[in-house]
Amino acid sequence: MLKKNSTIALCFLLSFVFNIFLTNPVLAQEISSNNKYPIVLVHGLGGFGRDEMLGFKYWGGLYDIQEYLKAQGYEVYTVAVGPVSSNWDRACELYAQLVGGRVDYGAAHAAKYGHARYGRTYEGLIPDLGKVDPQTGEVKKVHLIGHSMGGQTVRTLVQLLAEGDAEERSFPQDNMSPLFAGGNNWVKSVTTISTPHDGTSLDNAINNGLPWLQSFVGFMSTLSTPNSLYDLKLDQWGLTRCQGEKVADYLKRVFNSSFWKTSRDLSNWDLTVEGARELNGWVKAQPDVYYFSWATNATRKSLFSNYQVPILSMNPFLYPFALHIGSYTRNIPGQIPIDSSWWPNDGLVSLISQNGPKINSTDTIINFNGNPQPGVWNYMGVMDTFDHMDIIGIGTLWNPCPWYLEIAKLLTSLPADYAVVADGETENSCSASDLMNPDEAEITATEAADVSGENSTSAETIEENTISYPDITDIAEE
Repeated sequence: MLKKNSTIALCFLLSFVFNIFLTNPVLAQEISSNNKYPIVLVHGLGGFGRDEMLGFKYWGGLYDIQEYLKAQGYEVYTVAVGPVSSNWDRACELYAQLVGGRVDYGAAHAAKYGHARYGRTYEGLIPDLGKVDPQTGEVKKVHLIGHSMGGQTVRTLVQLLAEGDAEERSFPQDNMSPLFAGGNNWVKSVTTISTPHDGTSLDNAINNGLPWLQSFVGFMSTLSTPNSLYDLKLDQWGLTRCQGEKVADYLKRVFNSSFWKTSRDLSNWDLTVEGARELNGWVKAQPDVYYFSWATNATRKSLFSNYQVPILSMNPFLYPFALHIGSYTRNIPGQIPIDSSWWPNDGLVSLISQNGPKINSTDTIINFNGNPQPGVWNYMGVMDTFDHMDIIGIGTLWNPCPWYLEIAKLLTSLPADYAVVADGETENSCSASDLMNPDEAEITATEAADVSGENSTSAETIEENTISYPDITDIAEE
């Protein structure tokens, strides 16, 4: 099963090797905001940092979304977490990169999965995160934007910050990370783009048992050292290439690692439908956080069948994956059924999976009507004709920077948060209950998918209920 699931990671990873096109940034409008919280960009599976891949940017390709937004006056950071690691490990790395310090994966977690407890040490991009400005009382928070698996990762971080982890708290250990204590409501918003909230059926595309993920990681690992062309960041598994180590010896160590054989502490498990169901069971929308989801779709119904096929503008490398997702079904006892509602896709992720967590989730999804609601998923709509990589500027001549600028404007228009003052009142009178509209049309997760994995929400329903944010949609069409 683990070998079979490794296919999903291969497909995501290879997409970066074959998708590089030239683009150029343009100017955008001035900022009008209610908060100036920093924006952090979190990559998906196979992603990389700004100092990797010879300067080619995950966020923008040869455009540079981070620098473009910074030029407009926004505080923006790009993080680099483990490209094939689990969402838990990636969330711990994201936490350390934000606040500074040594990565602590948790003593209980490390013991359970058999890897080192500690990882690399970081200075901290936002060391004052969660602190209160003594002059204004404003709490320093952050906006998190995640593409693909990055959306699952930021959800995991928000959950740990807010509620911590009971297993870590009860496990005998010294110096437990504050991340697992909970009570840290430091995130203002979460934006997910092309995220497989309910997993992807792509793990069934190739099931002949070949260790595809091992092979790819083995190849990339020959280039992998800190600050190198491509850094796998698998230090916790002892899979960092040692100084002077021969390639043959290193590859032998990679292939013989128990990392591949027994662990579910991997990206290729988290991205399966069953892995997503597990994640959705404990990662919940927090009441004071604004959640936004964007979907991408680049398939159409075939002229010769009911299957979904790629549109002509989809990157040809994604064609075989889109064709598989666009025709695959299963109805196996003990597994989540996959039917034709999963067929529309962006080349790597089904459309039905992208609007928010539904399978084994109690989260609520509403169609965005121009008034953002906290504690629920504000579904922004489908970026139609955009494949999985187009939306971050890879494999397309489209300039993504103005579109991300509109997202930044939306995020910074949200009300700032203030600390509680002496009389027990808050400086910010806007509460979640004040903002909620009970008449808002909802897509309730428990109606769409129960714990047994029965999924009833169709991709057609998602498309029909789409209410797109007008300014952002107009920018995209340009």
